[in-house]
Amino acid sequence: MLLRLVIRDFVIVDRLELEFAAGFGALTGETGAGKSILVDALSLALGERADASVVRNGAEKAEVSAEFAVTPGTPLADWLAANDFDTDNCILRRIVDAGGRSRAYLNGAAATLGQLREAADFLADIHGQHAHHSLLRADAQRDLLDAHAGAQALAGEVSAAHALWRNASTARQAAEKDVAATTRERELLEWQVKELAELSFKALEWQETEQEQRRFAHAASLLEASDAALAVLDEDEGDGAAALPALQHASARLTELTAYDAALTDAAQLFDSALIQLQESALALRRYRERLDLDPARLSELDARIDAVTQMARKHRATPEELPDLLARLTARLAELTQAADPAALALREQQAEAAYRVLAGRLTVERTRAAKALGKAVSTAMQELAMAGGRFEVALTPLAEGTAYGLEAVEFLVTANAGQPLRPLAKVASGGELSRIGLALQVISSQSHAVGTLIFDEVDVGIGGRVAEIVGQMLWQLGADRQVLCVTHLPQVAARADWQWSISKAMTGDSTVSHVAVLDADGRVEEIARMLGGVKITDTTRHHAREMLGL
Repeated sequence: MLLRLVIRDFVIVDRLELEFAAGFGALTGETGAGKSILVDALSLALGERADASVVRNGAEKAEVSAEFAVTPGTPLADWLAANDFDTDNCILRRIVDAGGRSRAYLNGAAATLGQLREAADFLADIHGQHAHHSLLRADAQRDLLDAHAGAQALAGEVSAAHALWRNASTARQAAEKDVAATTRERELLEWQVKELAELSFKALEWQETEQEQRRFAHAASLLEASDAALAVLDEDEGDGAAALPALQHASARLTELTAYDAALTDAAQLFDSALIQLQESALALRRYRERLDLDPARLSELDARIDAVTQMARKHRATPEELPDLLARLTARLAELTQAADPAALALREQQAEAAYRVLAGRLTVERTRAAKALGKAVSTAMQELAMAGGRFEVALTPLAEGTAYGLEAVEFLVTANAGQPLRPLAKVASGGELSRIGLALQVISSQSHAVGTLIFDEVDVGIGGRVAEIVGQMLWQLGADRQVLCVTHLPQVAARADWQWSISKAMTGDSTVSHVAVLDADGRVEEIARMLGGVKITDTTRHHAREMLGL
């Protein structure tokens, strides 16, 4: 559940630190006081997109942080661990600067908006005040049914399988339509692949070949320099004027003389060390000369190899290092075209893709059929409680001759608000008030099937009142027995059923309008419910009525 929400410089909120309780909580206040801003701030933390307009006027940035409880062993804890986030808690944080740039963090580590949204799927469901209008769209009806059935992942698999089927069908049709063009491209690729394969070039080879070629090309200079250095050092390699014998004699003489003056020791030791280094250099030069190869044939072979690779790279407008990757790409394309040249193979692949799609789509149909019956029964029952006695709700699944990306059937919500009348599409029957009530029933019922711990309802009770409002309050209170429920509401009947209540207001601070939140005790709730009942003037009668509604 949501434990804490910290908001800084967000719209008209300068700074708020809110701690939440379990159960059903009501957020109330005058219109425009900023109740929905709290929901908007939480939505931002849960990964919604934002721009510079959310930054409070005059501030450099807006910041929202939401902390949720994490229970070990739950899907949320497993997801955090799988994504290398700390699992002791779940703190989602968003920062939006005045330029509109946004940063996201999860448990103190940088995160993407996608990761925040994935985490949000385990944490909270937010139902907006205009959510019922979306129920007029076929895709929204289908999505709600799939969510109620717990089949959203399966619906995604069906969509992916349909795309594979369509791609296989397109490939077959394209191959049948333009056989000549495919043949020409395949012949060109065959020649290119053969040519590159015969070159037998590996990426690592290029550097080694160039290095060896440089060594052979400069072999004469390398030999001359080595001989000259040895001639200076060693008399065996020169004319008797070599330096090493003289240096050896000088070193021995200095070492003897240190017996007479210790001050000479440091200089003698340094001289001896230098002599050792020169002797080692002479040995290394002899070994290098023995290994140095002056094979003109090998040099010619290397030159030819480098020229062949360079010409091939120039032909394909690539660098020599890119030739192996180019060969792999051309080989893969050739394999595609070879398969495309086989209509029977393409037809078989299309048939297999269609069969795989229909298996998944059939499973989705079974899940939808099961959920449609349960959802229809539950909403019909709720309609009787929401002042639509005799009303009935059903989910129609109409088979489609051709499979679609969303399955083998169209989903449509049918309703009749009165007994004895036929079912008709929701968009053509329900009035505004009826649509609000049916939408609220659907949201409450679908929320019961979700595993998230926090449900937020933002003025979803618009358009209802009286006894229906009391029933809605009772429904939300019942939801709050199993999970945390937050509801932004203007209805006293709904607020009175809450386990706890906050009052949101706004006031002028200097030249700015700032939103404030007050945690209401029993007396505070009486005053707030009385205000919601009576408007501007609160009388003893409205206070008495408020106490009755609160059971005080």
